[in-house]
Amino acid sequence: MGKLVSTIFVTLDGVYQAPGGPQEDTRGGFEHGGWSFPFGDDDFGRFVTEVFGRPGAFLLGRRTYDIFASYWPNMTDPGDPVAAKLNGLPKYVASSTLTDPGWAGTTVLGGDLAKEVTALKERIDGELQVHGSGALVQSLLALGLVDTLHLLTFPVVLGTGLRFFAEGALPTRFRRAGGSITSTGVSIQTYEQAGRPEYGSYA
Repeated sequence: MGKLVSTIFVTLDGVYQAPGGPQEDTRGGFEHGGWSFPFGDDDFGRFVTEVFGRPGAFLLGRRTYDIFASYWPNMTDPGDPVAAKLNGLPKYVASSTLTDPGWAGTTVLGGDLAKEVTALKERIDGELQVHGSGALVQSLLALGLVDTLHLLTFPVVLGTGLRFFAEGALPTRFRRAGGSITSTGVSIQTYEQAGRPEYGSYA
């Protein structure tokens, strides 16, 4: 049985919107797209390479899928660890509107998300990886389907944008499984889902 592993980038104030480029996601008049780029370094690159060494398949939200599908199929260098895995492994996209995906190896999940993702986890060896896809990951967390969360926190505050852990998120406890800090100050932390929060008092 596979594990569902999410990798997501957030700012110090919890924004996950459009980390990769200015025009990636301008919903709500968002003007800060591309905020993660200045923090890229060798440490960050090593982490990405390690993550892309473990997938058995990918699960993406519709918006992230469209962004990836417009770029990665054109990257044909077999030595590129990201392109090789994204182009060569099965991809699943959660969407009720996508009917004819053009990226080879793509299957659309348009039914009951809990049932379909649970079935995927049962038949995939290795990691079922979710990259970005913040709204999808929020839904998967609420369903209790995320096993591991790689949370990369970048040392920048934007003040506006979509927040990852928004009001109404399911109360969830995590266990830290590892982590590091890059030379540019990005906190890379790995958490395993550990059930519901526990409560007490210092009184």
